[in-house]
Amino acid sequence: MASTAPNADAASAPGAAPDAGTAPKEGRRERKKRETRTRISDIATGLFMARGFDAVTISEIAEAADVSVNTVYNYFPAKEDLFFDREEEMIDRTAALVRDRAPGQSAAAAVLGRLREDIAERNLYAGIREGFGDFMRVVRESPALVARLMVLHHRTADRLRQTLEAETGAGPEDPMPELVAYELVNLINLVTRRATLSVADGVSPERAAGDALARLDAYESLVTDALLNYARKPAR
Repeated sequence: MASTAPNADAASAPGAAPDAGTAPKEGRRERKKRETRTRISDIATGLFMARGFDAVTISEIAEAADVSVNTVYNYFPAKEDLFFDREEEMIDRTAALVRDRAPGQSAAAAVLGRLREDIAERNLYAGIREGFGDFMRVVRESPALVARLMVLHHRTADRLRQTLEAETGAGPEDPMPELVAYELVNLINLVTRRATLSVADGVSPERAAGDALARLDAYESLVTDALLNYARKPAR
């Protein structure tokens, strides 16, 4: 998913890699492996965007990247991994927002506050960016990618559930962590999906962002206070 989130967004996201001053020095072997992985992913994304996911084979990707088919599979065990190549980052992003929430801030406030910032910035996390509609068109045209996206959403919610359990000390019989996690992830998906479809239909990013913020306000007004105030981090 090389085109789904720009490097600037990724660098500022919670849980992003440490900056150059604190990160361990990357060795030559690790650098070459990272560069090879990125090149394969970028080439695959270009082919998928041009011809559709189902029409492109692993052999064609390997040939275009000047590597063997086995090399492609070494980096990407499944073809869908080439398209959603930042899946783990995306899955953990919402949970990381909760882990890093400010003292006195609830889980919903952290997650929905970041969503408002994403919308205001008109970035790819909000689904508001010229060209992102083309990316989602490729997804919608492929049953395999639609299925993988559903799995991604489920894993995102389950990761958030695990984080909420850890943050609150909830027991295994407590339904709130799962309920809150799935409600928040579903709310995000509702807002960003509509924004993406609007941009794909020719609506300007500015108008799509305004509509998304209004929709988020409307959805939030329907959510209970118990959910909005859940997992409030103790003040220092």
